[in-house]
Amino acid sequence: MNRVRLKLAIAAAAGGLLLSWNLVEAQVPAPAKKAARVNIIQGPELELARYGLVIIRWTTNNPGGSDIHFGVVHYGTDPKNLSQTARSQIRVNPNHPETVFRVRLVEMKPRTTYYYRVTAEESNGKSDGVESPVRQFTTPGPGEEYAANPASPVPPSR
Repeated sequence: MNRVRLKLAIAAAAGGLLLSWNLVEAQVPAPAKKAARVNIIQGPELELARYGLVIIRWTTNNPGGSDIHFGVVHYGTDPKNLSQTARSQIRVNPNHPETVFRVRLVEMKPRTTYYYRVTAEESNGKSDGVESPVRQFTTPGPGEEYAANPASPVPPSR
């Protein structure tokens, strides 16, 4: 009799796990419809700059398509040669009208002017069709920091 109860308990537990898996799976929304046109609606701008590290931020309308996208920054010290690239992965929320991209640039030289352009792409490498004009920033020296908040204003991007 105990064996029968044990088998029933195992079967019930396994069935419960399968049922909960199906419920969780059913809650994952389908990817959002691909936007007809993706536009940068804010930025790009310097969010943070400290010795060796810079974060560039911008906002677009929701690009739709696949859930995984990449923010991409092409940069360099010559505005005509943006030969370095930094990418950061994000997950697009299909229920939000906007998407915020943040990309980290590392191993930045102190007190150096860099030029950059931002773009975004789906996980398959296909461009979202958005690209900013070339902007610039100058990295701080050792012990200095720029942050995008009222207490520590960021030098304006050009």
